[in-house]
Amino acid sequence: MKQRAFAQVDVFTDTPYLGNPVAVVLDGSGLSTEDMQAFTNWTNLSEVTFVLPPVHPEAGYALRIFCPGRELLFAGHPTLGSCHSWLQACGVPQGVHVIQECGVGLVHIQKDGSRLAFVAPALRRSGPLPEDDVQMIEVRAFFPVNQGLTKDPVTGSLNAALGQWLIGAGLVPARYVARQGTALGRAGRVQVSQDAQGQVWVGGDCVVCVHGEVLL
Repeated sequence: MKQRAFAQVDVFTDTPYLGNPVAVVLDGSGLSTEDMQAFTNWTNLSEVTFVLPPVHPEAGYALRIFCPGRELLFAGHPTLGSCHSWLQACGVPQGVHVIQECGVGLVHIQKDGSRLAFVAPALRRSGPLPEDDVQMIEVRAFFPVNQGLTKDPVTGSLNAALGQWLIGAGLVPARYVARQGTALGRAGRVQVSQDAQGQVWVGGDCVVCVHGEVLL
């Protein structure tokens, strides 16, 4: 074991403790999958990430993302929180965008003022929704846990899918803000926009709540 740089970042908010937290281990080198999963389970957070040297020459860093019980190929708020921590730790982009290497391949992330935004992964459609469901005031996300349901405070990947569908269907403008987490006492704000090439970007503010070292 050794001391490794660590941060806990609140994502989709500029106010500590009102967004969705992610734990970021900024040096995951030498850790096994079992080590990463065990630490993730111990934190009791929805996601923990581990920053690693990239394999792809265009990437600034590689990222492994874990939730309790399993590894994820991609997740939205861990991507933004990890990029924010990497940049604060003097990570240097190789071009206009930060490029993250992860389970789904290369993910482009750009700075939008004080915010970060990632390119929404391709939408996977499971079928059309009934017209009665095509309403948006606030986003709420429920996930199965231990044969029950839990609510996620603010969900980047969900808003990425919703943004592509809603903008593509003409149900919202090409740039909008989704609110999420109100029922949990959070104030998540997700910035969704479509660029001139038709690419949907999902972004928001990040704020570090904890930083220091962790023994791993």
